[in-house]
Amino acid sequence: MPAIYTTHDLPGGPRLAHAQLADSECAALSIYIPVGSRDEAGNIPSGLAHFSEHMAFKGTKTRSAKELTLAIESGGGQANACTTEDYTVYEAQGEAELMPVLIDVLADMVWHSTFPENEIALERDVIGEEITMIRETPSDHINDLLAAALWPEHPLGQSISGSLDSIETIDRACLQNFANEHHFRKDIVIATAGPMSAEAILEILLPLLPKQFKTAAPRSRATLTPCREMIERRPTDQLQLALAWHTPGRHAPERHALRLLSLILGESSSSRLFTELREERGLCYQVGSELSLFEETGALQILAGLDPESREESLKTLFKETEDLAQNGPRPGELERAKRLAIAQSKLGFESTSAHCAWVGEGLLFFDHIPSPHQARENLLQVTDPQVQTIAKQIFAQKPAMAEIKAKK
Repeated sequence: MPAIYTTHDLPGGPRLAHAQLADSECAALSIYIPVGSRDEAGNIPSGLAHFSEHMAFKGTKTRSAKELTLAIESGGGQANACTTEDYTVYEAQGEAELMPVLIDVLADMVWHSTFPENEIALERDVIGEEITMIRETPSDHINDLLAAALWPEHPLGQSISGSLDSIETIDRACLQNFANEHHFRKDIVIATAGPMSAEAILEILLPLLPKQFKTAAPRSRATLTPCREMIERRPTDQLQLALAWHTPGRHAPERHALRLLSLILGESSSSRLFTELREERGLCYQVGSELSLFEETGALQILAGLDPESREESLKTLFKETEDLAQNGPRPGELERAKRLAIAQSKLGFESTSAHCAWVGEGLLFFDHIPSPHQARENLLQVTDPQVQTIAKQIFAQKPAMAEIKAKK
């Protein structure tokens, strides 16, 4: 039986997105808070949303950190969370019978965290180690450098985790104020998936909701400033190279052509960059492209790990491919192959209950409705060669942002 997607208005403003999967033996739950690192402007320290996400697991008015973990894991479930540029999500999965526990525990974490002082000090050290680990892993740190080059005057250019200096300024009052402002927003989305009906979910959820929610302040739009080049030198034998171009955002009609352009360029083993740089020329072990879309803007990125000696040849080859796509569009068969890959990836992704939960939650959060997976695939199938060429010409006419991690001289 196919999934049945429904949306439900909750008291005070939040919404529920539910995917009923009659034959599923599993359940998934996500609570989406529409705040992320891009909202850390002005006096808000970088890394606050991420720090707050960590602290949600550290105790509530009725449960210690250990009790929160055991409440879910004793039933065979698991809980996690993630902070992105534009939202924070708390999520849990388990067997279908565990859904009441998942709802109870995540609701407790999101709306009743106490931010214990001793846990803040400990978690500051943990996050500091996370920041250090990313910085000392060039293939991870290059993403932060590229963001800084792409968004030099906007919080989108800051690391999601913050810096060692910025997290030192985050204290209990800062965390509590952040939670009070954002964990009780009217635009929160709660997503559920599993065999239970939406009515059964609501019966469990409604008594656990806060009594009041508040309207969030408007989010500042990103302004497109000229991109920069960021170079970092360190003891290393490999060059990490990354480029990025500004793109339209997640609501743009061109987003479907953009998705296929990225697939053609570098998202598979048959892509242009993988074929030319690795298979034909042996210039690298890893190269690829990826697409990041936000509300009003986005980025098409290319990342590669190279022998420093091959830098110039690699850049020449890379720009040759982007220019060819802009001037001539896809080659015969490329677009159809990209469509088949995209649709297969979509179908494979929906094999899990958690994937349905993410689809309905992010759909409602970003588009104010749950998109039809079938329609999303049809939109990809309708993309033409000229449409891919048009968006390629628009994007690659820009001077790209560039980031490099290279050996010290």
